[in-house]
Amino acid sequence: MISVVVPTYNEEKNIEGCLKSLVDQTVPREDIDIIVVDGDSKDRTRETAEKIADTFILQTSEGVGGARNDGFAIARGDVVATTDADCHPHPDWLEVIQRNFKDPKVVAVTGVLVPFDFGDMGGLEEHAYRLMFSLSNALLVAMSWFGKMHLCGANSAFRKDVFLEAGGYLPLAYADDVEIYKRVKEKGVVRLDTGMRINYSVRRIRKVGL
Repeated sequence: MISVVVPTYNEEKNIEGCLKSLVDQTVPREDIDIIVVDGDSKDRTRETAEKIADTFILQTSEGVGGARNDGFAIARGDVVATTDADCHPHPDWLEVIQRNFKDPKVVAVTGVLVPFDFGDMGGLEEHAYRLMFSLSNALLVAMSWFGKMHLCGANSAFRKDVFLEAGGYLPLAYADDVEIYKRVKEKGVVRLDTGMRINYSVRRIRKVGL
């Protein structure tokens, strides 16, 4: 079994699409443990999530990293993946993850992000976002050749025992995905697999601009 932790907060517009993309994976549904960790949403996030997820809990730890930690603590799978509530994993996302963990030396794996959810964005602006993500993914690959990575919270997976032994995410304002890599890499092999793809909403990036 593989577990997936999805932190949420006021995501009624997005959570159903995310969870349906997890249900529709090439991995059999009975082998997937979907956990939603909610930061006490004030909308209908809970009502929607409870219809699809295996487990819905309220967050007790600090920050989005803390929400992921809460999910890891109750995960049933030996491997636990993380994504965001406004993301849509590609259909073979979990299959790619499982394939990587067939190597017993691998303790964590991360992938790449594909932009989507452009809304009313014009063609030129959309092209700029697509270019930015392409460059970012190319940089991730290049950095991985030198053993430098970040374990993106929207697209990463860990061996549960290694994650817990390392202490999970720290309550940092930013870059907790970079910080945890520094600890997890001491436990074994961390791998970047470009076949591990997530459709990543640009809505939050758009608020601050390119």
